[in-house]
Amino acid sequence: MTLTICTSQVIETIPLPSPQKSGGMSLLEALSLRQSGRSFSDKELSPQVLSNLLWAAFGVNREDGKRTTPTARGWREFDIYVVKADGWYIYEAEKNVLLKMGNEDVREHAGKQDFVKTAPLNLIFVADFNRMPDVSDEIRNFYSATDVGFISQNVYLYCASAGLSTVVRAQIDRDVMREVFKLRPEQYPVLGQTVGYPGE
Repeated sequence: MTLTICTSQVIETIPLPSPQKSGGMSLLEALSLRQSGRSFSDKELSPQVLSNLLWAAFGVNREDGKRTTPTARGWREFDIYVVKADGWYIYEAEKNVLLKMGNEDVREHAGKQDFVKTAPLNLIFVADFNRMPDVSDEIRNFYSATDVGFISQNVYLYCASAGLSTVVRAQIDRDVMREVFKLRPEQYPVLGQTVGYPGE
């Protein structure tokens, strides 16, 4: 599946470094350190760390385009919106690039908790129900909720391995997000997840 966006909306295409697919701590160590954190330093993530994080979340790990997380029926219905101080982006996994969609700092709209506004990185997981054809709304809601759980857990495990803090969040204003991120009616923001180096 590919992104369904208007190319005229893309301000800039930013290549990411190739994700590092070896090294890091063992899976069992990462599981032992997996936790939610709500205090974040304002230190920016390097392009390499951001690339590794997004690849771990929902990147391509096989030549046939399949991902690091499963999705029902191979729908790959999620887009990851990347919200930083210097603007907001969409992660295009197939090319490992960020599509810059806006120059504004819209972190205040990425969630309802205060720490969201100052953390260096917020991820918004947006389901595109157009990619889930010929099924009921109940099925779409169920499988998108299941699939986003896999993605957010991969973020947790990468963060544990890389010494980052993260927390997944359901407290998001979906109506505001639809307006800020110019979402189509069939796009649904399911969860947010804040990432950064641990604060004091």
